[in-house]
Amino acid sequence: MGKFDTDVFVAGGGPAGLSTAIAARLAGFDVLLADRARPPIDKSCGEGILPHGLAILEQLGVRLPPDRVRSFRGIRFADAGGQAEAIFPGNRFGTAVRRTVLHEALVRRAEEVGVELQWGARVERLTAHGVLVEGTRIHARWRICADGQNSRLRAQTNLEPPRTPVVRRGQTRHFQVAPWSDLVEVYWSEHGQLYVTPVSETEVCLAHITRNIVARFEDALRGFPDVARRVAGAQESSPLLGTATLTRRIWNVARKNVALVGEAAGSVDAVTGAGLTIALQDALALAQALRAGHLSAYATAHRKIMRLPYLMSRMLLCMDRFPMLRRRAVRAFAGEPRLFSGLLAMHAEPAPRVTRSAREMLSLGWHLLTA
Repeated sequence: MGKFDTDVFVAGGGPAGLSTAIAARLAGFDVLLADRARPPIDKSCGEGILPHGLAILEQLGVRLPPDRVRSFRGIRFADAGGQAEAIFPGNRFGTAVRRTVLHEALVRRAEEVGVELQWGARVERLTAHGVLVEGTRIHARWRICADGQNSRLRAQTNLEPPRTPVVRRGQTRHFQVAPWSDLVEVYWSEHGQLYVTPVSETEVCLAHITRNIVARFEDALRGFPDVARRVAGAQESSPLLGTATLTRRIWNVARKNVALVGEAAGSVDAVTGAGLTIALQDALALAQALRAGHLSAYATAHRKIMRLPYLMSRMLLCMDRFPMLRRRAVRAFAGEPRLFSGLLAMHAEPAPRVTRSAREMLSLGWHLLTA
């Protein structure tokens, strides 16, 4: 094969690709990352990071500017029939941050640790021993595909998922208004969900998620009058961004010296709020597998990482699809706060115990029957 140009090549410079590149570099590998876009890269996103995702950022040495983030202590569900809230256990907090601010921090850390970054460079395809970037062949020992949920490179690996994903549409816009809660709020209605995240002391992110792929953001917002009233007259501080949000499970995420990471390796619906945290967990697990010299450990770890978020995604999609189930669930959460807190505690743990997960789900089933 000859001399490697780099140990690890990462295709894709979003949070998944950058965090993987940083983790691999900290593990002692030479790393080259390429993306056709230029930073900071923005995307429609709920912009919340769960507590264990924040711990991974700290482990990677990624420093978020304290004046441009906002902590949140839990989740609130609000429906026409009532509302319920749950707090992260152990006095832990999640962190909300604008996607562009997070991207800038990841790029800065990648540069600090010595990742070679090629922006504005299109990764054309995988080759027998590396990749083709803007017509140039690069030999790499490990090739990491972090090019998103519609990954072109994934199709070249024969790791394409066999099932049709559940697809909804997400739209995001920011408003210059002081947050009215220290919780991430999820408002439910027949119009979908409106996800409200306080991203700084003076700004909130509104993300609308729906099965109606032609819904206009302004029309959808009127379906959530409480939120519409709070942001009425507030200055819009970002353009409207839209994207498809997919629930798709991919079992095979590694083969020989190629691995999928982030949304290229599967995704859960944005309503779970787990997307960024899953990408960060994948990055650590993949770096550990690279250090061990084989990728089978990463494939096993990824399945464990995705297990509970995927289950949560399916449950929340059922709540979206069936209004009666949603009303029963919110009543059950409101009437039994420990139930909602237990589910959030599972969601906030990097690897919840199977017995605990089963117990919480059985308890939820019983309360849905009796609510």
